[in-house]
Amino acid sequence: MDGKRRVIAGSMALAMLWALVLVWWGRGPGEMVPALVTAFLPGGLLMAAMIGRLAQRRFFDGAIIDGEPFFPGSGAEIDQRVLTNTTEQLVVALALWPFAGYVLGWGLLVWLGWSFGAARLAFWIGYHRAPPLRGLGFAASFYPTLVAALWALADWL
Repeated sequence: MDGKRRVIAGSMALAMLWALVLVWWGRGPGEMVPALVTAFLPGGLLMAAMIGRLAQRRFFDGAIIDGEPFFPGSGAEIDQRVLTNTTEQLVVALALWPFAGYVLGWGLLVWLGWSFGAARLAFWIGYHRAPPLRGLGFAASFYPTLVAALWALADWL
């Protein structure tokens, strides 16, 4: 296994451990409406920051100010990839977290939401620094959603 794959595999293992601990620790009571409102706030704020960063890049770069495609590998193109993946993951979270909260306790959603925001930020920074480093941020935001949904489904059945 090459160095990149080792970094990514290690990140995946660490993120799975994080997901299991997060869901185990985060299960518990809470109120539905405050939990839902709070859970999606970090992801929403981070997406707003990503959109603002892309707008800033366009404003100050004459080559893309009129909506031209971003240059492959440029900072703007990386930001667009991060925004796209964050949107995809937030849609999955919107579909699955309410079920997990209903079954495992609404308090879990607050933990999932703040963890998601921190992991997405790590993904964004990691993507700019060294693409293999984005693995931890990706997995640490995706795995808790899957673990929570599967755990809730198992409890529900």
